[in-house]
Amino acid sequence: MEQSPEPVYALAYGAHPDDVELSCGATLLNIMNEGKSVAVCDLTRGEMGTHGTPETRKQEAATATLLMGYQSRTTLDLGDSKLFHTEENIAEIIKVIRKFRPTVVFANPPDERHPDHIKASKLVTEACYYAGLQQLTTTINGTAQVPHRPKHLLYYTQFKHLEPDIIVDISTTFEASRKGVLAFGTQFFKEGRAEEPKTLIKRREFLTGLEARARYLGEQIGTLYGEGFKLSGTLGISSFTKVF
Repeated sequence: MEQSPEPVYALAYGAHPDDVELSCGATLLNIMNEGKSVAVCDLTRGEMGTHGTPETRKQEAATATLLMGYQSRTTLDLGDSKLFHTEENIAEIIKVIRKFRPTVVFANPPDERHPDHIKASKLVTEACYYAGLQQLTTTINGTAQVPHRPKHLLYYTQFKHLEPDIIVDISTTFEASRKGVLAFGTQFFKEGRAEEPKTLIKRREFLTGLEARARYLGEQIGTLYGEGFKLSGTLGISSFTKVF
């Protein structure tokens, strides 16, 4: 991992490949359409998933990265189903934060169905804070990294419904974001495919449900589609009219 010469505006973490695309992909496209850069970091390879292999999931993640246009995608390989709360795991996440020096970080929500999502949320939350500590040192290729604390941490929505603090209008990017989702083809139902073990996201209805959620959130703000987020803290503004 080399030091990024230019900071990215947003860094999106996911416990598994596809978490980011399923939960905040359209918002990331919005950000890039506004001229800002985005990086993604998968904490695991998703190797414990019922469908696909580490190799196919790696290729799917590469395809999604190309289709979505991220500046970079990192896989930390901290162990699917083994995202333990350790100093070593937090340090690896801190290294990525200090490498990309993002203004905004997106992460799994703290209350979720999948234990890995809960663990990932806690790890990223703590890493975002600790990454700013001067006395906590990390190195890349023998070079000490500069401390950096992201300005904002936002939790995206996954299986459980979270009452959002903010809803982003994704009407213009929702359809394009589906390409990133569908890049993970081993994970979703496909007509005519031989019968496979069923999982929550392997159901025929799953992708329709994602669209229904986006339409519901969009309805809350008077748009076609929306993505909702919880803030990790209180949002402060310096210009009232730029927000309202």
